Amino acid sequence: MADLAEWQLVLILWGTKYGTQEVTQLVETVRATASRPFRIVLITDRDRENMPEGVIQRPFPEFFLKPEFLGPGCQAKLAMHEAGVVPQDLPSIYVDLDTVVFGDLSKFLDLSKSDKALVLFQSTLLPIGAIGRWLYRVTNKRRYARGNSSIVIYHPKETTHIAEQFRSLFDQYNGLNFKPMVADERFMSWAQQDHLQAIPRKLAVKFPTEFMLPWKWAIVLRASMPWVRRRWNGLQAVTLPGVEVKGQQLLEMKEGAEVVDRKGRRLIWSDRAIGPMKQKLTDYYLALDAREKENDQ
Repeated sequence: MADLAEWQLVLILWGTKYGTQEVTQLVETVRATASRPFRIVLITDRDRENMPEGVIQRPFPEFFLKPEFLGPGCQAKLAMHEAGVVPQDLPSIYVDLDTVVFGDLSKFLDLSKSDKALVLFQSTLLPIGAIGRWLYRVTNKRRYARGNSSIVIYHPKETTHIAEQFRSLFDQYNGLNFKPMVADERFMSWAQQDHLQAIPRKLAVKFPTEFMLPWKWAIVLRASMPWVRRRWNGLQAVTLPGVEVKGQQLLEMKEGAEVVDRKGRRLIWSDRAIGPMKQKLTDYYLALDAREKENDQ
């Protein structure tokens, strides 16, 4: 499949938080659902054993493994834009390892309006698009629309300037002292603002922003709306970033159990609150759990 690839699945792995089984589960899910052949590029801090067949391991550039880049800001992820790391012949879809894929990830490639496009989740009230670009220009790049980088659709041949600019500003400001550098997604959004696009909520969502609200009545009301349930049924992927909501921990939750995150958003683990997503996540993480137990034997 790699020889006939039409796109690239890009994954990033450092430290010990995730291992072979999470990578394997994600790769096999994408392989089972993608309608277009792809290659897999894993950017890693060291050689990883027992990776799925066909995974191309690419070493992290040493610059992006600075300790300050491996914390909450995840600036290390900007290595996906470093020249020579990801092959520049094909468009790419980067996916966080805590992303659950349900459908054809290839569909995301059709979102890009050009090879220069950088497609992210919308993460602020200021909309990605014409308004954000206008404000970016009139404020001399001080205000701009921002995205979330749990999923990134981009073409490596058109984004190497992002890593180059980050390196240059790191030297110029003697560290992460330029505001857009506070996080990888902020910097991507700032550096590629003129070509920034948003992932439609009918294709993929972040779990906390879509399924968690501070008020129980609002959670139940939203889940009761037929058009919302139809959209949830059609989701191709969902990401589960956040300390409070981690995939396999969901398997241990009883029907109706609740979790509140640091922003006061509430997860109610029930069909009534999150509809078909409960069963979809259960199926995915049961398969991952079985894979890990089999590997331990």
